[in-house]
Amino acid sequence: MRKPLKLTSILALCGVLLIPSASAQTAQDIISRVDAAQKAAKDVSFRLSGSASLESSAQKIDLTVKSIPAQNVARLQFNAPDALADNIVVADKNEIRQYLFLTNQVTVMSTKKAADGAGFGGLDFTQLSNAAALLSEYNVKLLSTTGAAGKRLFQLEATPKNGNSTDRTRVYITEAGWRPTRIQIVSSAGKSLADLNVSNYKVNSGLSAAGLKQLPKDAEIIRQ
Repeated sequence: MRKPLKLTSILALCGVLLIPSASAQTAQDIISRVDAAQKAAKDVSFRLSGSASLESSAQKIDLTVKSIPAQNVARLQFNAPDALADNIVVADKNEIRQYLFLTNQVTVMSTKKAADGAGFGGLDFTQLSNAAALLSEYNVKLLSTTGAAGKRLFQLEATPKNGNSTDRTRVYITEAGWRPTRIQIVSSAGKSLADLNVSNYKVNSGLSAAGLKQLPKDAEIIRQ
């Protein structure tokens, strides 16, 4: 049976867009470079696939993420695991609308309330392409740089400044296109909580805010 999608899971899986990329030598330089690149994009879309620990068990993860940075609009659509398949999350600056396929219901919650409830100190995770704003809440360091110039791969690690979580988000960035290729979330004990690959990464593909926000019109609306 399909279970409701939890905001904590969404936040963890969307950690990809918290992290920057560039050819710089410090984390702050990298943040500045990726922020400039992301602001230049009219829209961003990609696929996340791999595995993650949801409700204490490792499960297959497969979802698409679409975002319009300038309008703070994002859409997440799940293909796997089975418990989340066909569920959709639509978020903007003010609210999060979570569509549950099994019940044909849309749960509506303010963005701040959702972030606070997930323990992220009010972080507006819907600003998926505003790396500088998001990373202001995190301590970020550059762990390693590998490869030749033009094809370098950067590994960064981010931990929350507020101390509400000791989990670490590690992101691999390719210099070719300045985009993430892999995301790992690791617990303080070193346990892998998520290991996801990024594919089908596209920018400026003509996405519209109306299209990203579209949900079944016959769904029951529940406000929290």
